[in-house]
Amino acid sequence: MDVEGAGTWSGNGAESVESHSRPVRRHLNNAVYQFTQQNLPACKPVLTPAWVISMFFLIGVIFIPIGLLCLHASESVVEIVDRYDTDCVPDHLKGQKVTYIKDSSVSEFCDRYLQVPQNMKAPIYIYYQLDNYYQNHRRYVKSRSDKQLLHGLKYNDTSSCNPEGENNGLPIVPCGLIAWSLFNDTYSFSRGIDALKVNRKNIAWRSDREHKFGKHVYPYNFQSGSLIGGATLDPKVPLSDQEDLIVWMRTAALPNFRKLYGRIEEDLNEDDLIMVKLVNNYNTYSFGGRKKLVLSTTSWLGGRNNFLGMSYIAVGSSFIFLAFVFLLLHVKNPRPYGDTNLSWNWKGMSN
Repeated sequence: MDVEGAGTWSGNGAESVESHSRPVRRHLNNAVYQFTQQNLPACKPVLTPAWVISMFFLIGVIFIPIGLLCLHASESVVEIVDRYDTDCVPDHLKGQKVTYIKDSSVSEFCDRYLQVPQNMKAPIYIYYQLDNYYQNHRRYVKSRSDKQLLHGLKYNDTSSCNPEGENNGLPIVPCGLIAWSLFNDTYSFSRGIDALKVNRKNIAWRSDREHKFGKHVYPYNFQSGSLIGGATLDPKVPLSDQEDLIVWMRTAALPNFRKLYGRIEEDLNEDDLIMVKLVNNYNTYSFGGRKKLVLSTTSWLGGRNNFLGMSYIAVGSSFIFLAFVFLLLHVKNPRPYGDTNLSWNWKGMSN
């Protein structure tokens, strides 16, 4: 009896499970059928000529004012750009620039004078610009160790940093060609007899400082070999506080780029004469590079860049032009809607 009862109960249970699964399976099969037959609910707008022409006009009317607003914001940025790599070479060494930059006995101090064209509101950002410098070269980009930058000597594998991975059998921190070629020109500014203070804190991304460079990782064995590259690093300061290095290690995608050097947190007035005392250390002469010093304000859109505004204006103008073309074609050769050509809409079809 127990066996029969158990068999009867299990049969009812199986039948109950099957009855519950049938609606789910039927619903799934129905969804698959609708998907394969492209019958799922969807928005299917009818692209009538009036609707298309109106949308083209609307997009053009929206895009052009946005482009003009972006251009105005870009033009409101005040920039001072000074190329100094050629003028800072002594006259008798103009034809031997590589010899000049490598000769430590020759003074590399240089004075530049910049005149402010318009009022510049603080903060005024200081950039160094390098042209014809390919930081995106594959071998250069790969010559680094992100794990070492974060963990220091706890991570001893420097094979990815060649040829600047080790020196005299000891690992280099930070290793790699990117760190080794760190920019090392320096600038100081004055207005008349008053020095302008340059704030060099918080010039790197916060995410880089906190998550990519170790707070307890210190430079070790860096620029101590026979082949010296760019700037040296203070071995008593952790990498997370070496913001020049952090800015430099974020490699540029294009051969002409700017990197942030610091900020002047004082307003500059029109026609002010700014004296710049710089040290022309960095070698760009070997590969035909160029160095520029840039002082720039910012707008709500950032620095000066007309590309975004010109793009909006170009796209908006193109849409308005196409709207006029479509409008003329529609007025000249109007066409009936497609459904009037269907057989069941033909008049007299039944006759």
